[in-house]
Amino acid sequence: MNIHASIQDLREALLPHRRAGRRIGLVPTMGNLHRGHLALVEAARAQCDVVVTSIFVNPLQFGPNEDLDNYPRTLDDDLTKLREGGCDLVFTPTPALMYPRGMANQTLVQVPEVSEGLCGGSRPGHFDGVSTVVNMLFNIVQPDVACFGEKDYQQLAVIRRMVQDLHLPIDILGVPTVREASGLALSSRNGYLSDEQRATAARLQGTLAELRTALEAGADIDTQLHQGLESLRRAGFEPDYLELRALDLSNVTATTHDAILLAAARLGTTRLIDNLALTLAR
Repeated sequence: MNIHASIQDLREALLPHRRAGRRIGLVPTMGNLHRGHLALVEAARAQCDVVVTSIFVNPLQFGPNEDLDNYPRTLDDDLTKLREGGCDLVFTPTPALMYPRGMANQTLVQVPEVSEGLCGGSRPGHFDGVSTVVNMLFNIVQPDVACFGEKDYQQLAVIRRMVQDLHLPIDILGVPTVREASGLALSSRNGYLSDEQRATAARLQGTLAELRTALEAGADIDTQLHQGLESLRRAGFEPDYLELRALDLSNVTATTHDAILLAAARLGTTRLIDNLALTLAR
């Protein structure tokens, strides 16, 4: 496994693979890797001949009061996991490399509609930072396939729309969420949770599962969402949102069949997100 900190070095390393017609896969990450990230590497490996993983804590997607400074950085451990997981190349840029003129002067990629509401409503500018850095990584690596986790469902939708709108020749692969035995979705931010909070955190997925059962049986949507929010509050969460959307994140209508429940909630100082797809009774 080769590690590259410069754009030019990475491009030169990829050039022989590209000339040989090998299929290149990209797994963008912010490091502090867990089994969910390694599942992305495994998915890319199944689709491609060469797998590139980027490790970059992107400051452009953090708000002024978010956890950029405290976000866990575990590069040595991450490299060990990637080496064991079958990654071929790792890209480890710095903010100075990615934003040489500073973030205030950075050209932005903005994706309308799907970036709005949900996490985009409570984290202004977050998805501009995501779409901008992912587009930069796409231009640097020029992958055939890029893998993203379905836990960050709105992010996945934003990237798919960006690729579609900008006519980028990249297949975007959504990889199912990897969970702990309790049902809690794996996340780098789970490390902020105390043991007691981690036990409570599983209620987020549990609440979504209960709502899915009710909605697939034909229960009233608004009533169930209200009850779900109250259930989260009783469990100790501070809900940010709990919504039902169509799979493309448009609003649910009388003809919507396939839908997705999406939730974000704080447990102490830790913000957790999750989602669950379902089929509405019609």
